Amino acid sequence: MAFTRVNGIVLHNQVLGQEDGPALVFINSLGSDFRIWQEVVLAFADRFRVVLYDKRGHGLSDAPPAPYSIDDHTDDLLALLDHLKVDRAAFVGLSVGGMIGQRIAVRAPERVQALTLCCTAAKIGTPELWAERITAVEDGGIDPIADNVLQRWFTPLFREAQKDEVAGWRNMLVRTPDHGYAGTCAAIRDADLRPDAGRIKAPTLCVAGDQDGSTPAEVVKGTADLIPGARFALIDGAGHIPCVEKPAVLSKLISQHLQEAGLV
Repeated sequence: MAFTRVNGIVLHNQVLGQEDGPALVFINSLGSDFRIWQEVVLAFADRFRVVLYDKRGHGLSDAPPAPYSIDDHTDDLLALLDHLKVDRAAFVGLSVGGMIGQRIAVRAPERVQALTLCCTAAKIGTPELWAERITAVEDGGIDPIADNVLQRWFTPLFREAQKDEVAGWRNMLVRTPDHGYAGTCAAIRDADLRPDAGRIKAPTLCVAGDQDGSTPAEVVKGTADLIPGARFALIDGAGHIPCVEKPAVLSKLISQHLQEAGLV
């Protein structure tokens, strides 16, 4: 693990795998840290230089005053990659991480070799939804909303069968700094990436969970339809965090996509 100062804040990050391999960057969802990828990166560390990090306001990274924007998060990641001397990479982004991936693909297309957008969209939710979420967190913290979030993250079957694991992921969620969480809610609220989606040139795979309560499959498919040449895949029995619930299935989809993009 490493702690790197970029853009005036410290980002927690980790680089695994093959130092001379192609770079593969994972970008986390709202309310999570890079531990959500722990079962996925195992499939890639033997071939890739895997980059994991906690975005601002999350995990062990700094949580500067809110609000944030998608471009703030994008600037942070690009600066971290500059520090790591990663000029080009394949990106895998989950939820808001997928929005950051989309923004990088538009702002710095020369750096994106392939893009996997998981349980995300070019526009997520409504301003009213995010305003309500921000107010709830500012007034009472994350704990009172955590169980509702977990219902969107994981299927009923997983929540029932893996109660201890779900309790652990709940701990991760509620220990996110309140203003870091709310600040990223504001970033999602203010981001409408639909006008630029047609400018994404990297080979793109859009993945949805069939029981995702945050970005339903039709929303993810709608974004795939906006990106030239993008493919869509549906994971059965998955909610919003398939890297936890269905890591082997997601890993296979990513691996196939990277192979088709010429990176394997």
